[in-house]
Amino acid sequence: MDKSMMKGLVVGGIATVVIGASGVTGYQALTKPKEAQVVAVKEVMETVVTPREQCENVTVQRQAPVKDQHRIAGTVIGGVAGGLLGSQIGGGSGRTVATVAGAAAGGYAGNQVQKNMQQKDTVASVERRCKTVNEKSQKLNGYQVTYRLDGQEHTARTSFRPGATLPVKDGQVVTTPPPSAGS
Repeated sequence: MDKSMMKGLVVGGIATVVIGASGVTGYQALTKPKEAQVVAVKEVMETVVTPREQCENVTVQRQAPVKDQHRIAGTVIGGVAGGLLGSQIGGGSGRTVATVAGAAAGGYAGNQVQKNMQQKDTVASVERRCKTVNEKSQKLNGYQVTYRLDGQEHTARTSFRPGATLPVKDGQVVTTPPPSAGS
């Protein structure tokens, strides 16, 4: 055999191997699934807490400012009235004792009456009161997808709601959103 024939046989043999290998690879590529069957889709929800300020106007009753803290007016008026009443009782030194006792009792009574009146004397005002309240809401956070590929069930998380199938590329399910039709 001459050299050119040998070269031809070697090159032909290599070409046959390459073509045969590509045929096997091509066959495998043709038999690999192009899509996975979607079995179930479940929405994955997330609870979102949003704080906000809630305010309202409230009527508040407070004790009015006291002008006569020591209740002198009530004590004096009560003392004068008690002394006048005491002077009407008895005669002589008994009248003096009754006047002094009436003035003391009247002074104490007048003081207590003024105290009660001051405690009941209130002033109403409106105050704005605020508090933070948390509002809860649900937010869609994706989809838990169960799919069947090569006779086995698997799960994946997607950011989009899939249709009846998911595309398969190189034996793996594609979980990225498909390009939109308008693009």
